[in-house]
Amino acid sequence: MSSEPQQPHAVLIPQPAQGHVTPMLHLAKVLHARGFYITFVNSEYNHRRLLRSRGPASLDGVAGFRFDAVPDGLPPSDDDDVTQDIAALCLSTTKHSAAPFGELLVRLNGTPGTPPVTCVIADGVMSFAQRVAEEMGVPALVFWTTSACGFMGYLQFAELIKRGYVPLKDASDLTNGYLDTAIDWIPGMEGVRLRDIPSFIRTTDPDDVMLNYDGPEAQNARGARGVILNTYDALEQGVVDALRREFPRVYTVGPLQTFAKTAAGGGDLDAIGGNLWKEDASCLRWLDAQTQPGSVVYVNFGSITVVTPAQLAEFAWGLASCGRPFLWVVRPDLVSGEKAVLPEEFIRVTKDRGVLASWCPQEQVLSHPSVGLFLTHCGWNSTLESVCAGVPMVCWPFFAEQPTNCRYACAKWGIGMEIGNDVTREDVARLVLEAMDGEKGKDMRAKAAAWKEKAVAAAAEGGSSSENLDRLVQFLRAG
Repeated sequence: MSSEPQQPHAVLIPQPAQGHVTPMLHLAKVLHARGFYITFVNSEYNHRRLLRSRGPASLDGVAGFRFDAVPDGLPPSDDDDVTQDIAALCLSTTKHSAAPFGELLVRLNGTPGTPPVTCVIADGVMSFAQRVAEEMGVPALVFWTTSACGFMGYLQFAELIKRGYVPLKDASDLTNGYLDTAIDWIPGMEGVRLRDIPSFIRTTDPDDVMLNYDGPEAQNARGARGVILNTYDALEQGVVDALRREFPRVYTVGPLQTFAKTAAGGGDLDAIGGNLWKEDASCLRWLDAQTQPGSVVYVNFGSITVVTPAQLAEFAWGLASCGRPFLWVVRPDLVSGEKAVLPEEFIRVTKDRGVLASWCPQEQVLSHPSVGLFLTHCGWNSTLESVCAGVPMVCWPFFAEQPTNCRYACAKWGIGMEIGNDVTREDVARLVLEAMDGEKGKDMRAKAAAWKEKAVAAAAEGGSSSENLDRLVQFLRAG
């Protein structure tokens, strides 16, 4: 007499920051639609934020999809609605979340009516979860929520230190042209410069937290059963090929947002969301009222970027003087250490053509026909969403692997133009107008449309990402 095979149970744990929660939740929905029981593990801090932003029933889950939480070990903060300090979070979760995560796995295995845990998918920078799972005999894969080129960049930290490029000798190296040094030995990443490597190398301190954290975390992926990436082969072919030579199993399953949409299919899963700020959907109605297709500039610097009051003013006056309608997401914590306040005169001058929102449903905004340009920090989720929507970008990378993504968008894919670090209103206006009306803009739009088609093809039946997803599911089921 054969017994029914046990339902596979995947436990997913993202780093507790918006840019990590979003793609991990997409992956969870996709696996759930393929028959997996899902436990999605937030930090307790973010668990509370989700209940606040999405309502008291938002984490009830649906049949076979449940939420849980572990402490992050950070002291309570005065403001419970901001992205926590990333360096502090990295150190704290490694130290304080491992034991509670292990206890959670034990508890799940002892819960009547819940299938035993068959695999763990740990965020690439939460490798403590990979370690805990393997110690308990549960196979663990890592999901690097960066681009493939960003992940490859982190893999080079040790080599950059060994070869003496990093740490910087002196703070003047940030401005004296040293960052333009060609780094010509990274597999699959021809033509990159030191400034295109994830920004944590830009330090003079050999003990810098992030320099010493992200490099080893990337190396820890070598001990995982597989590496999952939210990209598609054609977009980052050279890097993906190079990674496949280094890692036995690399699953490029992007764009995950496309698969997640199909998985949810208007059913119960649609109600599950991961936005840590309350979304303002009224901006979609404003976009509906814009009659000219491709006329609106959408501005959003993501969930972590902080600007100075002076930079905020330069962006504001640049948008004012380019004369274009714009939708600008200004998070409450966008300005470092204070509430983001825009010049009153700017608000008066632009009130008929500009809309400010505190957070918005970005995927819907980017795919709206009236949006023609994305002014972005080049975080990977934003970059990939822009690619999927066929919208060109003006890029202002802030930190981590955003400079790497920016380099690819501008130099390799031809769909972006970069604003220098010292942003001026003149630059903002000039680049926006060039991207919307100039020859360069025309070329960027054509290339963006082509990359969008390739993204659709990758996710279609028989496409590279679709087949990789099948391979991933097969591997996870095999245990």
